[in-house]
Amino acid sequence: MLLTPKKPQRSTAKLRDPEGTRESLLQAAFREVYRYGFQSAGIDAILAATNVTKGALYHHFGSKEALGHAIIEEIIAEITKDRWLRPLEQSKDKNPIDALIGIVQAIPARPRDVKRGCPLVNLTQEMSLLDEQFRKRLERIFRAWQEGIATALRKGQQTGTVRHDLDPEEAASFLIAMVEGYEVLAKNAQDAKVWNMGIKNIRNWLSSLRAPGTGKGG
Repeated sequence: MLLTPKKPQRSTAKLRDPEGTRESLLQAAFREVYRYGFQSAGIDAILAATNVTKGALYHHFGSKEALGHAIIEEIIAEITKDRWLRPLEQSKDKNPIDALIGIVQAIPARPRDVKRGCPLVNLTQEMSLLDEQFRKRLERIFRAWQEGIATALRKGQQTGTVRHDLDPEEAASFLIAMVEGYEVLAKNAQDAKVWNMGIKNIRNWLSSLRAPGTGKGG
């Protein structure tokens, strides 16, 4: 007689590892959104990449919008923390100008990154005018980023390594605008040379924030 096919073991494994399933869905969704934008991101493509059912996806994320919110809060926010905020905290005893220059120079200029641009800026440009919940979540990332830089600059003023005539909040905002602006320019040009030129200009501007008499490593 015919045997009844067994259910794939992957389904059982995923049921036994709900956190792993959720993380797999989240990472696949981020990749899809990064490639095509949130509105064009396909749920079917995310499911195909993870071998997860639609029911399982909506068990972990109640809607596509909820999935997008999780991408912002759990992936994009973490990218900003890993790239900027945590390095600043770890280098709190270092001249903040040197720390910021090091952070900027460490931002990769891989062809993939230049082609697709910054995921934070991409979502901001796409969704801020369309969805208030997206806008608020993205705004929180920018605010935390700005405050992290401003805090480092204020500490530099206290230790005498950053110019006292500087407004830390304004300088932090300008730095973010320069970084994101050059990433947009590089994406539009599809040329890493544009980003490398941006790094040079940002580095020179950061150096101008040093207190008189202090140099590299001061």
